[in-house]
Amino acid sequence: MSALESLTWLTIPQVCERLDLRPGKVHRLLEERFLLGRKQDGVFRIPELMLDGEEPLGELRGTLVVLLDGGFSESDALEWLFDANEVLQATPIEAMRMGRKTEVRRLAQVLAF
Repeated sequence: MSALESLTWLTIPQVCERLDLRPGKVHRLLEERFLLGRKQDGVFRIPELMLDGEEPLGELRGTLVVLLDGGFSESDALEWLFDANEVLQATPIEAMRMGRKTEVRRLAQVLAF
């Protein structure tokens, strides 16, 4: 089972409710790489771990920019963020949530280029 399959995923309406935003603003957060998601069973969903309370995880955007601008597809970036990483001894998203943003971004830069 892939790490992505075990995640809790939220639909756009659920993210709107959690962040108290309109759908257009959530779509803008996706376009501007503050969030990332994928379609599952025809419905676009965002991993709940990308949210920090009532806002997107602050450390996520810079890492997404590094990965996506460095040649990762959105699908590859999602997998990388949620797969266990030996160097980090955690998943990259867990490491970011623990305050290890710089370490995660350095690793992302090495892999992306």
